[in-house]
Amino acid sequence: MGDRPNIVIIMADQLAPHFTGTYGHAVAKTPHLDALAERGMRFDAAYCNSPLCAPSRFVFMSGQHVSRIAAYDNASEFRATVPTFAHYLKARGYRTCLSGKMHFVGPDQKHGFEDRVTTDIYPADFAWTPDWEAHDERIDKWYHNMQTVKESGVANATFQIDYDDEVGFAAKRWLFDHARNTVNSDAPAPFALVASFIHPHDPYVARPEWWNLYEDTDIEPLSYQPSLEQQDPFSRRLMNGIEASYIPLTDEEVRRARRAYLANVSYFDSKIGELVQTLEETGALDKTIVIVTADHGDMLGERGLWYKMNFFEHSARVPLVMAGPGIARGTAGNACSLVDILPTLLDIAGGGESDLGEPVDGRSLMPLARGETDPVDLAVGEYCAEMTPWPVFMIRQGSLKYIHCEADPPQLYDLAADPQERINLAQDPAYAQHSDEFAREVAARWNNAQLRHDMIATQKSRRALHRAMEAGAGEAWDYNPPSDASQHYVRNHMDWTVAAARYRYPPVKTEGSKP
Repeated sequence: MGDRPNIVIIMADQLAPHFTGTYGHAVAKTPHLDALAERGMRFDAAYCNSPLCAPSRFVFMSGQHVSRIAAYDNASEFRATVPTFAHYLKARGYRTCLSGKMHFVGPDQKHGFEDRVTTDIYPADFAWTPDWEAHDERIDKWYHNMQTVKESGVANATFQIDYDDEVGFAAKRWLFDHARNTVNSDAPAPFALVASFIHPHDPYVARPEWWNLYEDTDIEPLSYQPSLEQQDPFSRRLMNGIEASYIPLTDEEVRRARRAYLANVSYFDSKIGELVQTLEETGALDKTIVIVTADHGDMLGERGLWYKMNFFEHSARVPLVMAGPGIARGTAGNACSLVDILPTLLDIAGGGESDLGEPVDGRSLMPLARGETDPVDLAVGEYCAEMTPWPVFMIRQGSLKYIHCEADPPQLYDLAADPQERINLAQDPAYAQHSDEFAREVAARWNNAQLRHDMIATQKSRRALHRAMEAGAGEAWDYNPPSDASQHYVRNHMDWTVAAARYRYPPVKTEGSKP
């Protein structure tokens, strides 16, 4: 058991790789992510499978696509019957822990994690259910708008800063507790910790020490701004939904938001550094594979769009860096996605297909992580949430990306020739064969009409259940971490010298103790 590596996954929320130094941003300061990439593998075409928080995380946890597990939107229940990598790792002898956000919706708030040491930051109920029968109506109560951008800047405290400081502290304390509890063990069980932070998700508000890492002159202007008439229909719907099509932003407001975002990227990077330092201090770093990723990206004003909810690169791409025992140094160009994380972790744990309780849609990335070749160069995405009347599908194959929505003209981009996705090649005769092949693959992969029917049905049922819950039916699902203060620190029933010795790490060496 002791020869299998520990696993630490550090997850950001809404972090586009484009805004990290690790992926080539000219001024972004991400030294800790840079250091991991320098000694490990950087994946250069990693995608989320749905550019929205909860669906993306459910795919990440389950290794199954949105449409397979009905994880459509931010108020879709993540069913307790869906096996996750936490279940599989625990079954293979790992000690598992979640610190931070995973946006679980439903009464199961652990989904296989043995320990969960913080609450979540967002609601666990059905309040955020969209309505596809009124898809073009602006959602005011809980949906994004341009006021979020206009209020960007500096603050000493926010709910997101409070949360991430708690997540980081709880994760570090869990690592120290694990080290304390196993210090005298000859073969401690390997552990798997997920530390999931909310930054750099909007609101774009940063503490002064991170804001002051940058100057206004550091902030590069928006690169590609098509007019509203030039936007594709889905982008226009998104712009209407977030108010970007009719509430203008000044250059100063855009610059302030982008500066605060970079500041919060650096803040998140500092959390990577703290966790890596804790692994060093507990003697676990050389035995631990560290994985850094995010649930999706952020357009941050590019193409006139903000936040996520689309399959353009800034929204759909995610950072993915792996470092640790058995991981080669280098970069991997194959398209891959978060659905590949579960089989990757199972591979690391020494498991395989025989462990699976349900089929998965991903493949292990360990061959790529070891520097080997991988014949698969594919990422698939599904968006089934707000501001669209039909599902939106993405297929990234090689350098080509195809986007399909039944209500809109298809889109095809050659990312090698056109990384900013300015030219839609779907009707270009030179790409006609590719367009036809992608269209056939969409038809083969998805039953569009049935999927839409199922989604509207579950939206209706969830809205009805939410009305009942608001009226007082049932218990709140928001996670309340267990805590018994009578057993913390020093209490009257304890010998304080014993308690002090237990908390001290490394422990004081005594005669006869292990070196």
